[in-house]
Amino acid sequence: MMKPMKLFHSLCRLEQEPEDVASTAPGETKLVFRNIGFLSAGITVLALSVVVGRELRKRYKFNHRTPYDIYGHAGDYMHDVEGGVGI
Repeated sequence: MMKPMKLFHSLCRLEQEPEDVASTAPGETKLVFRNIGFLSAGITVLALSVVVGRELRKRYKFNHRTPYDIYGHAGDYMHDVEGGVGI
């Protein structure tokens, strides 16, 4: 048996009496809250994956340093510090 199209059902629901449409509102509200829940869960998973990925990348780059990275600024003098007598 063929299933009727969803568009036809939505058009029939628009033709119903306002009392009949109001009786289906709690089901639609439940659907909206479920979609909002899925959306917030997806955003949470995305945010956590970004944080975890950044931390893993920092650790990987730190563990794979070359001697040039470690001793790159070994001979640089700090120009921000004033070496004075304190007069």
